[in-house]
Amino acid sequence: MACLVKGVYLAERDRQEVRQGDQEKAPAWWKAFNFKCIKFLKDEVDSSIFGAIFENLDPQDASPKYVLAIRGTMLKPKTAIRDVYLDAKIPFNELIDSSRCEIALKAVEGIVRSTNFRNVWLAGHSLGASIALQTGKDMAKKGYKLETFLYNPPFPRFPLEMIKSKKLKDGARFVRSVLKAGVSLACKKTEEYDSFTLLNSWTPQLFVNPEDMICCGYIGHFEHRNKMERWGVGEIERMATKTSVVCKASNALLGRDGEASHLIPSALVTTNTTKMVARMTLASGGKRNL
Repeated sequence: MACLVKGVYLAERDRQEVRQGDQEKAPAWWKAFNFKCIKFLKDEVDSSIFGAIFENLDPQDASPKYVLAIRGTMLKPKTAIRDVYLDAKIPFNELIDSSRCEIALKAVEGIVRSTNFRNVWLAGHSLGASIALQTGKDMAKKGYKLETFLYNPPFPRFPLEMIKSKKLKDGARFVRSVLKAGVSLACKKTEEYDSFTLLNSWTPQLFVNPEDMICCGYIGHFEHRNKMERWGVGEIERMATKTSVVCKASNALLGRDGEASHLIPSALVTTNTTKMVARMTLASGGKRNL
């Protein structure tokens, strides 16, 4: 899944540098796993390639049959402005209204209509992980729990993981949970709770770097939920985990009603604690660093 996302990055690089045919660097990243790119997803504003739909050509390997992979931010001349603009929408829960989320959702819905939803997987990195997460949430609410792989998904809150004192860190998290639970009670709306409950049986896979301030918040987020259960105050955390104070404030200012896109009931979190360079031998015999 990570290599397919890497292929999307390189597909956009190929487009920007006008590489065609044998000069293209992207295809090796999906052909090595016997996938074929059947469609690129392009941004409506800058026409950049931000995602792709891949089809598995191996008849012996039916899962996944299709993969939607979405790249993250590219600080290149033709993509930087648009990508950074979308990055800025994440903390205020406005990415959900972007054309990229709409295009990704329509693409997945089209695939699901043609095959069993269990044959469809999602993958994304960074900004792309936020889009893939939103797409997965929207599909899960419709009853389609897609296998989802999110690499360094942004957790747009102050990273308490940066606090070295364990007691201070636990205390700060407890206070934040109580405050969020209070906000949740004050702004209680049945629709939002029902919407969040629909995600209970969907468990995306998160791959998080604890040294990355953008995504490391997910580690403490789920660890704290387990601690609150052990401390006998799990109900407070269950209420708090559905609520984002920043999202509530943004909704009030903009006169809308929405839930925090980065919050999910459960996840399988893999933490990268080592520095390594993996190497993939491609079908052509060449190698690429991952």
